[in-house]
Amino acid sequence: KRRIEKWKELDLYIYFLPPYSPELNRIEILWRFIKYKWLPLETFLNFQKLKEKLKEILQAIGYKYGINFY
Repeated sequence: KRRIEKWKELDLYIYFLPPYSPELNRIEILWRFIKYKWLPLETFLNFQKLKEKLKEILQAIGYKYGINFY
């Protein structure tokens, strides 16, 4: 409780989130886009191809692949 009071004194915003809330977690949103929108289904058949495509997607976020978290 002392920490919370100290943070408030420092004008820090405190947001209490539910223990499990993937819809509020940006990495979960990103992975959902990768898995369901950007990764072709056939990449899941071969682990090496999956790794290569994931690397390609992650390196191209912001250029070829875009996401808006809001």
